[in-house]
Amino acid sequence: MTQQIPLGPEARAGDSVLPDGTHQIRPDIAYRRLAMVNVVFVGAPGAGDRNWVLVDAGVVGGRSAIESAAAERFGAGARPSAIVLTHGHFDHVGALEALAEAWDVPVYAHRIEHPYLDGTAAYPPGDPSVGGGLMASLSRFYPTAPVDVSGRLHALPEDGGVPGLPGWRWIHTPGHSPGHVSLWREADRTLIAGDAFVTTAPESAYATALQTPEIHGPPRYFTIDWDASRASVERLAALGPALAVTGHGRAMEGGAMADALARLAAEFDAVAVPKTGIYVGRPAKAEDGSAYLRVKRG
Repeated sequence: MTQQIPLGPEARAGDSVLPDGTHQIRPDIAYRRLAMVNVVFVGAPGAGDRNWVLVDAGVVGGRSAIESAAAERFGAGARPSAIVLTHGHFDHVGALEALAEAWDVPVYAHRIEHPYLDGTAAYPPGDPSVGGGLMASLSRFYPTAPVDVSGRLHALPEDGGVPGLPGWRWIHTPGHSPGHVSLWREADRTLIAGDAFVTTAPESAYATALQTPEIHGPPRYFTIDWDASRASVERLAALGPALAVTGHGRAMEGGAMADALARLAAEFDAVAVPKTGIYVGRPAKAEDGSAYLRVKRG
C-alpha cells in the first residue's frame, strides 16, 4: 500500500533561508522548523510591534528560537497581534503558554479545540500500531495533556475571518484533531494547512530529518477520525492552492504540488489511511479520555 505521493525538488517553494534557519517564501510569509514541526510568521519584514501573527507555537524548548526569529524579522521586541493555532497537539503548542504570557497576546483557535487549550481535556493517546517508523513507534509516549491559556483564549470568528490577518479566512479541517483549522488566502491561493496534510512522512525519523518532499496524509499516530480527515483533504484540494505551508515538511508550490494534493484526495484511503490502528474505523470518542465528540465540519 502506498503511503505517500512523491514530489520532485521543483515543487519546493522558492525561498531565502536566513542564518537562523527561517525560510522566507513570500514577502509576508516565513516559517521556521523547530525539531520536527514548523511555526509560521505572517507579516512583512520590519512590521514592528503588533503588526504580524504567529501561527502555531512549536515544541517545548522552542520559545527562544521563535522569539529570536521574530526579533530578526519584525524588529527587536516586536510582539504579534495574535497567536493563531491550527490545533493543540503538543508539537504545536510547546511554547504557547510562555509566549502568550511574555507577549501579552490573545490566542485564537476553533471553539471545538478549546478543551485542549484551557486545561480541561486530554487528547486520546497516540497510536504506535499505525506503523511507518520510529516517530510513530514512540507516539505512545507523546504528551496528550492540555495546555492552559484560558485567560487569553478566544474562538475564531464565526464569519471565517482571521484576527490580525485581513484577506485570510479559516477553514475547519477536522480529523487529525476535532477543531483543526487551516488558513487560506484567496488572493494568491496560499494555504497554511497545519497537519490536515503534510509534505514529509512524519511517522519516519529518517524522512523527518531529510525533509523528503512528498504529499502525505496527516500524521497517522495522532489522527483520530479518518472519515473527517478525508473530507478535509478533499476540501483543501478543491481550493487548488498555489502554495502550501504544512506543519511538517517543506513548503511546496506549483502545479505539481496541486496535482499531488488532488491525487491524495482522490486516493486517500489507499495513500493515507493505515491498514491497522486504534482509530481506523472507530473515531475517538469522549470515553477515550478526550473531550472529542464527532462533529460535522462547520
